[in-house]
Amino acid sequence: MVKRLSYLLFACFMLSLTSVFGQDTARTVTEAVQQQNTETGPVNEFFRSNAKIYVPMGILVIIFIAIVLYLVRLDRRLTKLEKE
Repeated sequence: MVKRLSYLLFACFMLSLTSVFGQDTARTVTEAVQQQNTETGPVNEFFRSNAKIYVPMGILVIIFIAIVLYLVRLDRRLTKLEKE
């Protein structure tokens, strides 16, 4: 149980680091908004029209959750086999 808790804490820590270091703090908010507004192209226009960007994001979240659940199930099976 402690091992799984440590894995969970590690994952939360890594996700928090990506949000902290994933942003460029040298730019101001208005510069970031202006850059987002200038990102045009057929692919961006397609996904942003009618909020279609949520479809691929939802699929990615579902795939990520499925992989995590599979790994947790595999870990439980291996732990059970190691105890025997």
